[in-house]
Amino acid sequence: MRGTVGAAKRIGAALLAAWATVTSVRGAPRGGVADCMAGPARAEVLAGVGLRGEIRLASGGRAVLDSLRWPDAPEPAAAARGWLEARRVSGLTVMPRGQPDRWGRERADIQVAEGDTDLAGGLIGEGLAFADANEADSLCRPALRLVEAAAQAKRRGLWREPLPAATDGPALRAFSGRFVVVEGRLRHVGERGARTYLDFGARGADALTVTVSKRTWRMVRARGLSAASLEGRTVRVRGILEIWRGPTLEAGADAIEVLSEADRPEAGPETERGLRR
Repeated sequence: MRGTVGAAKRIGAALLAAWATVTSVRGAPRGGVADCMAGPARAEVLAGVGLRGEIRLASGGRAVLDSLRWPDAPEPAAAARGWLEARRVSGLTVMPRGQPDRWGRERADIQVAEGDTDLAGGLIGEGLAFADANEADSLCRPALRLVEAAAQAKRRGLWREPLPAATDGPALRAFSGRFVVVEGRLRHVGERGARTYLDFGARGADALTVTVSKRTWRMVRARGLSAASLEGRTVRVRGILEIWRGPTLEAGADAIEVLSEADRPEAGPETERGLRR
């Protein structure tokens, strides 16, 4: 337990350093995206935690942690709620981001006032949640992917079991309707008028197909990726899995990652220092 608390504090301190930089420039958004614009920080108290990670504040407000995807499976969801509930006695520092979500809840970065524990970083670092942009165009806190990589390297929580392979249709079907993270070698990229298709298997194979809207594909290309640069590469994708003719998911721009050895940092102090970059 002492080691876990120490790790949470180190993660919080590193994220707080990055947070302070953002706040000092009035929350300049990543890549100029308005969804990531940070508002002024304020003091709050945690009053309760909803079933899907909704944070109820003593002031009457409701918030969700930005750049974090709450787990679908009951066991990690219960563990994530327990982790947050353990911080009910602590004061919080809340910094909203962008506009409220469709249910009127603030998207926010939240720190425990004493101890510098970052709630999103703590949950992701324990393997109890994913780093994900959700409905936003961009992942506002890309440093959380480093925290996630450390949790994966240590096989914590959601990362105890191997990721489903992009070519394993039967295994993927078991995740229908749920958020998944999948890796595999991209076999073909098909650019069409309205959508681009990322195929991990041959035509007719029971393998994953990722669909990318025209607008999102423009964003992907603006980041230096293209059909030619993606084909044959090992790629990680994330999103809600659906079954049509085969397993498929629709990915946002930040849900497509080209992997290499450099993208798989070992867990430890070097990873935590990377959060400051």
